[in-house]
Amino acid sequence: MSLAEISARIAVATKEAGRPEGSVTLIAVSKLQPLARIEALLDNGHRIFGENYVQESSGKWPGLRQRHPDVSVHMIGPLQTNKAKTALELFNAIHTLDRPSLAEKLARLVQQHGISPELFVQVNTGEEPQKAGVLPDQADDFIAACRLMDLPIAGLMCIPPDGEDSAPHFRHLAQIAERNGLRGLSMGMSGDFETAIAHGATHVRVGSAIFGARVTS
Repeated sequence: MSLAEISARIAVATKEAGRPEGSVTLIAVSKLQPLARIEALLDNGHRIFGENYVQESSGKWPGLRQRHPDVSVHMIGPLQTNKAKTALELFNAIHTLDRPSLAEKLARLVQQHGISPELFVQVNTGEEPQKAGVLPDQADDFIAACRLMDLPIAGLMCIPPDGEDSAPHFRHLAQIAERNGLRGLSMGMSGDFETAIAHGATHVRVGSAIFGARVTS
């Protein structure tokens, strides 16, 4: 499926939800994709990408940014605390703020450097033990603690459990965001982004539907 087709589906879903045109940001998930595929998307005018790995991003985005300085790269994978400084330099947004130790490290770095990417708190809406994210009943306190550290929390992110209906998870995330005065909702991927948009998603993360299968070797 092409970028144009995904963009058209986003536009239709946005309109059907009664939301303003352009209120949903498409993050093209470029992790493990060959540079040629990324450059083709850049040549088509797309400028917002998502990555899962700091090391991989360090190897490709500085060079791509030299040719496309207006690109915006979002961290959407788990972030190790010892890579927070590199992430701060690499990414325009981090969608996976998920624990106090990472918040404290980012707060120190933000104070030192005077800049910060947009930050989204990851909420483990399915309460899955193997998955990162703040538990829903701890989200309010965690958001408040981040704000006390002067971290610029832009919104929330979730990844619903595989095989479950995503809608209740998106609805739950939107409720947490609303009661905390947050507008950003990073939710929805290739298989459910239209459902996410119906529930208020401001950022959808689409990879395979745009790029095709990932390269894993």
